[in-house]
Amino acid sequence: MTTKHENIISTKQENADDGCLIGECCPLAIPYPHNPAVVPVRSQKKDQTLPTGPLGPLGRLEDLLGQPSNAICADCGSPDPKWVSLSLGVFICIKCSGVHRSLGVHISKVLSVKLDEWSDEQVDSLIDLGGNAAANLKYEALLPDNVRKPKPDSSIEERADFIRKKYEQQQFLDSSLQTALVVRSTRHSHSHSGSLHDKKHYDKQATTSRIHGLGQAFRNSWRRKEPEYRPSRKIASTNSSNSSSSNCSNNTSPGMVEFVGLIKVNIVRGTNLAVRDVMTSDPYVILSLGQQSMKTRVIKSSLNPVWNERLMLSIPDPVPPLKLQVYDKDTFTTDDHMGEAEIDIQPLVSAAKAYENSNITESMQLGKWIATKDNTLVKDSVINLVDGKVKQEIVLKLQNVERGVLQIELECVPLSQ
Repeated sequence: MTTKHENIISTKQENADDGCLIGECCPLAIPYPHNPAVVPVRSQKKDQTLPTGPLGPLGRLEDLLGQPSNAICADCGSPDPKWVSLSLGVFICIKCSGVHRSLGVHISKVLSVKLDEWSDEQVDSLIDLGGNAAANLKYEALLPDNVRKPKPDSSIEERADFIRKKYEQQQFLDSSLQTALVVRSTRHSHSHSGSLHDKKHYDKQATTSRIHGLGQAFRNSWRRKEPEYRPSRKIASTNSSNSSSSNCSNNTSPGMVEFVGLIKVNIVRGTNLAVRDVMTSDPYVILSLGQQSMKTRVIKSSLNPVWNERLMLSIPDPVPPLKLQVYDKDTFTTDDHMGEAEIDIQPLVSAAKAYENSNITESMQLGKWIATKDNTLVKDSVINLVDGKVKQEIVLKLQNVERGVLQIELECVPLSQ
């Protein structure tokens, strides 16, 4: 059941002695109207070989961004791109990043240059892929004269159509370049022995795409993994059937979503979770927002797991509820359900939009979601303005399970930031 916020919004009150602008202390507080939403986004980097050193991963990323081919979006040419497809090795703008997200992480794993944390191994993987120049040489090698790339002011529909043809359907790909690019990547890779494990995780899809193509190979690989959690099975079958019929209108519809911002979710911990493996469980959390879905790591043998894992999604239109599902990881059977919850993030989004241009520096309470017997809150949840950021801490009881509590922290980032 979807939990609804109560007494949240912000009509500023000059007589608020305690600094609370909205919430139960504000008699004029009204519920926010349902707002448009955004799409998931993440970032990645790319280009030519830069040694690890005092610059660190972010400094190396900035150097990559400074290269002429990476200074504009690989797909539409918008200047100063701040997003990266880690699996494809391209720097992209915020609008194109939404379309990349809609392709699914099996094709394009999107990260933010500024908002995500980067490792040297991830930067190395971008270097190996060669940056925008190498990617466009490969994926636009056979671009027909009658097909025009999107421009910075192109519509979402135009972007979605081109990006899907370019990466998902690979209509402009010169297959003869694939082997050459693999050799080039091997030649440029660093001999960082400590980076092997992380690169296996982040580069698996990009390597597979260079050898076998991003299309069906990735779709099949993704589909085989679906038994990990049952709810995504419907999504997987929908995505695979849509991708097989490239002329179907539903195939491009996920890329036509307008963005209103990003939501950063910190999965903090679980408490007193249900037993699924004799005396304990191996829990992980699936986070979903609209058609976007992400998963935490598995914590072995724990009923009180501590993740402290930060994930980021975009917010679509209209703003859907944020869904959390907890599962017990099983090796040989379908993963066991350990509870679920839904959160109405509209009040948080509305508060972030109301204060995105605020010059207020001191911390203050913007609203409160009251714990009652009719919702799943363990305690009241407060929306706060902290250092110019709109945040919310939530502790809630998991539903459709015998027991279990989940603690999370939310932060909404408007697009202007």
